[in-house]
Amino acid sequence: MVALSHATDLAIGQPVEYAQKACALAMRLATALGFQSDGLRQVYAHALLRYIGCNAETDALAALFGDEIQLRRTLAPIDAGDPAQLAPVLLRAIARAQAGQPLGAMVWGVLKGLASAKSETVAGFRAHCETAERFARRFGFDDEIVRQLGQFPERWDGKGFPNGLRGEALAPAVRVVTLAQDTIVLLEAHGLDAALATLKKRRGRAYDPRMTDVLLARARELLTGLEEAASWDAILALEPEPHVQLGESELDEAYLAMADFADIKSPFTFGHSRAVAALAVEAGRGSGLPQAELTVLKRAALLHDIGQAAISSGIFAKTRALTDTEREKIRLHPYHAERILARPSELARIAQIAAGHHERLDGSGYHRGTRGELSPLAKILAAAEVYRALVEARPHRPAFSAEQAASTLRTEVREGRLDSEAVSAVLEAAGHRVPPVRRELLAGLTARELDVLRLIARGQTMKEIGASLGISAKTADNHIQNLYSKIGVRTRAGATLFAIEHGLTH
Repeated sequence: MVALSHATDLAIGQPVEYAQKACALAMRLATALGFQSDGLRQVYAHALLRYIGCNAETDALAALFGDEIQLRRTLAPIDAGDPAQLAPVLLRAIARAQAGQPLGAMVWGVLKGLASAKSETVAGFRAHCETAERFARRFGFDDEIVRQLGQFPERWDGKGFPNGLRGEALAPAVRVVTLAQDTIVLLEAHGLDAALATLKKRRGRAYDPRMTDVLLARARELLTGLEEAASWDAILALEPEPHVQLGESELDEAYLAMADFADIKSPFTFGHSRAVAALAVEAGRGSGLPQAELTVLKRAALLHDIGQAAISSGIFAKTRALTDTEREKIRLHPYHAERILARPSELARIAQIAAGHHERLDGSGYHRGTRGELSPLAKILAAAEVYRALVEARPHRPAFSAEQAASTLRTEVREGRLDSEAVSAVLEAAGHRVPPVRRELLAGLTARELDVLRLIARGQTMKEIGASLGISAKTADNHIQNLYSKIGVRTRAGATLFAIEHGLTH
């Protein structure tokens, strides 16, 4: 939940850990209001997962308003129920979206945008709410939390969306979290005194007046030490009892939901992560990977595009060449994926593999530009991702045929960007006929031991080898001792010479 909240923070234009801060404040406020265990549990879940539907229909939002992430960031501190504050923001966004058009077309586009802004906004919120509700069910939350996630855009005064709920019709947890999240935004934008003055002004409009009164009366107490209270460990400890534990099947469903969260951002990527995962697993199975490794590969493949939450749908929808700035944003999505997934220890190895799906053996990939240091799982994922992306249509090109995609992958191998064995496995898994691959392993070394040997020959330390392959230093040492025994050496120098003699250093 907390890792996913980092993805939604990026998708709405807020700093990572925004949801954590709002969660910490909401839980303090709910406690001050006398909420009991069930209510606190609902506040906790709603604060972290409030925006899990935010990727739905963002292509339509971007088409009307341009960069939807920038729009959300701009809207966050204003009172969206006040037309005098809302209209100028929407007008500027629509005008920016029409920039570059001839004057007449731009004026006409702005007028059309203004005419459709309300209906498109309501439709977008409906899609967001329904998507959030469906994701919540898949994560295993009860009906009450599901219902609350469908109320997030509503307001105390009934001027919210999509159903115009007002007053006590809004769930208490929704009212608390709305107030807490806006407080965090206003504090960042204006400072304490101005933020409290704004909250007082919106009392009885956007916010429940009783809850607002408690927050205003106890503001310094509730807001003191919020940074520490919102740390990763503190938020995990804040979860009300009983703590939710996911079994393996439930965890797999959570990964599937996160994959779908990433893919619904664009109509051109619907189902992409599932397809990449299926192809990668089949390729891994054909390569003889054990089941435990196949599970890791599947999960990394499902989550590889989670970082695209940080990129505007308007960029994905472009039919023309990207600008340097847009291209750089695209190149950062593996970095964002790694950061989203990095904190839970259970996801650390998955994060490394997922973040490497655009790396290339010759160093031409991104975001790190690593050269030849991909793990076997990362090599398979990289090849599977390229194949699936090619056979799917994109705004700037039609889908490649299966043979065109296969030809492109073979070219990538010849030019030293993709691993030949990984590409062969992917193409075979995709139904292509491939030349038989000689799979006898040198000196009985496993694929992982060969990777360790290559890294030894490059001078990496045990700790560096572990970091490169996503394993512990102790596990790396076990591989080293095993491969030393198999190839009959006792030292790093002997292993390096063995690697040179057998062409494993390039």
